[in-house]
Amino acid sequence: MDTVALETVRGWLRAAQHVAVLTGAGISAESGVPTFRDAQTGYWAQFRAEDMATEEGFRAHPARVWGWYQHRRQMLAGVQPNDGHRALAEFALRHPGRLTLITQNVDGLHQRAGSTDVLCLHGDLMEDRFLDLPRACCHPDTVEAGQPPHCPRCGNMLRPGVVWFGEPLPLAVFDAAQQAARACGLMLVVGTAGAVYPAAGLAHSARAAGARVVVVNTAPSELDDVAHAVLRGGAAQVLPALLGA
Repeated sequence: MDTVALETVRGWLRAAQHVAVLTGAGISAESGVPTFRDAQTGYWAQFRAEDMATEEGFRAHPARVWGWYQHRRQMLAGVQPNDGHRALAEFALRHPGRLTLITQNVDGLHQRAGSTDVLCLHGDLMEDRFLDLPRACCHPDTVEAGQPPHCPRCGNMLRPGVVWFGEPLPLAVFDAAQQAARACGLMLVVGTAGAVYPAAGLAHSARAAGARVVVVNTAPSELDDVAHAVLRGGAAQVLPALLGA
């Protein structure tokens, strides 16, 4: 880790009235969470990733897709947040109202580490919602067991509460993320390749609004050129050194 760059960024951090943090798959990978495609092993390797993450794929093979997400949930059961997740939660606790945490991850590790009000751009793997607009008869607590569970009256199926390919990000969440990016004095971009939009565009918005942008990643990213500084290393190592008291 470049100690000179780290101290420079720590100075920016102290000066920033508000800090926005965008995290991606890299921080979860340090806890052992496989990426979406890396999770397709064994039986699941025979299916295209896109078929497991579209409304069309779900409607065509609801039992298969539901089973895939149950498999991913089981994979997360033994995974724990790492020091990077904890450093963010502890900083927010020490500095109430000063940090906005935005994540592309759906694994809930930030919340399990103690972070609150996390802006989950791509949803939450552990939550479900109805596939179609719920009718009066649709209640999550009265669904009929199945693969997937469904409303016993109208058949409306539950689906994972994640954003699939071709779906918009949750509007209120993305609006809040954009506001945080435009209002912050410092944005940390942690563990993301910066290739997925509109999430990656938040770093551009922050810089355009006058914020310092810092990339924390083990490898080069597509946002390195947007950054004022790049801290090369894993989140579990860099964030405690950067955010620690």
